[in-house]
Formats: sequence, structure tokens, C-alpha cells
Amino acid sequence: MRKITFQSFTAIHEPELCERYLEGHVQVLKDYGITNITTNNRLWMELPNVHGVVAIDEEGEIVGGVRVHIADGVHPLPVEKAVGYMDAKVTAVINEYFDEGTGELCGLWNAKSVAGIGISLLLVRAGIAIVNQIRLGSLFTICGDYTMPMVRRVGFIVEDSLGNGGEFFYPKDDYIARVLRKMNAETLETADEYDRDRILDLRYNPEQHTIEQGPKGEIDVDYHLLIPKYD
Repeated sequence: MRKITFQSFTAIHEPELCERYLEGHVQVLKDYGITNITTNNRLWMELPNVHGVVAIDEEGEIVGGVRVHIADGVHPLPVEKAVGYMDAKVTAVINEYFDEGTGELCGLWNAKSVAGIGISLLLVRAGIAIVNQIRLGSLFTICGDYTMPMVRRVGFIVEDSLGNGGEFFYPKDDYIARVLRKMNAETLETADEYDRDRILDLRYNPEQHTIEQGPKGEIDVDYHLLIPKYD
């Protein structure tokens, strides 16, 4: 049985972890022939409004991660940088939810060494679980066809007013990506029941050890999702 530790972090306080996260993410994208992802610059490491969760294997290697960027009205969210130039309404839609606290779930990746065991879904659940700690009422994300079933089951809904019925050619001309929004990041009302229950359990019990069921069998997971209080 694979053993994985999930650890939350705040980017500006974890420069070494951020470097390892970025290295792993860039390598996965290169493996798929993608080299122009706008969110893989280094700016996010310097922003106080960026939090995240990493997956760490038994050897201490980071084998996956996800980030949550809080919309601060100053720095554009990654989705705005990625496709905002194709449709100016992207920023307008995000701003509609600014007052309630909104942000973006982004930068999701997992290493080839854990491919297919279900780490990405667990990371997405964990990323949504921590948003109560940073007071977000909603979340945006952008995803391709291959991750659409996963993000739909946790409650994201396509913003079909953007792009071509919600679709954008990104990150390459032969890829279709869609901008989605989580209708309510607090109640999770649009998520499938099982996923909603798991996310809420992680939210109310952010420090826990459990056995998760993945596509290839069980995974032994230690969750440490309380965002650290840094001195």
C-alpha cells in the first residue's frame, strides 16, 4: 500500500518547498510536451496570498501539489493571465465574487511515479478543504478535458459565458481548456455526495490519518492540512 503525506503550506514562508514543487510540476508538463504554461513562472512564490498542499512520498519526495491563489485585487489570478487576453470578461466574472472572497485552485500536478493511483483527486479535495482557513466563499479553476470529470465531481461548474461556451484553446492550439467556478466553496452544494463528505471531513478534521480508496487500490494518507502559523 502506498503511503503519502499531504502537507499544507504558505508560499512565501516555504521557498525550498516551492522550488521542489515547481521543479516537479515543470517536469510533468515537459513530459506532456507543454512548455508555455503561464502559471509556472516564479512570481507566485513571492505572493503572500498563495497557499497550497503538497503530496510527499515515503522517501520524502514531493510527488504532487496544488495551489490556492486568493484574489487580492492587485495581482491577477493565474486564469486571468492564461486566458484573460482571449476574453476580457474573465476578470469581470472574477470581480463579481471578489467581495465574498474568491480565488483559484491551480497548479495541480502529480509525478509519473504515482500516476493513476488517485493523488490528483485527493489533492483537489485537500485544496478545497483548506479554503475555510483563508475565508474564501468561491473558487475558480481552469482544466482540460481529461480532468473535467474530476473537477465536476467536486462541484466545479463551467462558466459557459466565457470564451466559446466556456472553451479556450490553452495551453496549445490542440488543447481545449475550460474555465470553471465552484458555486459555493463553503457548502459544496454542487459536489457529489461522497466527495462533499470527504472534503468537509478534511475541513473539520484537518489533521488526520486515513485510508483512501484509489483506482489502483488503497492509499495510506497522513493529512496535515492546518496552514502553519509562521513566526
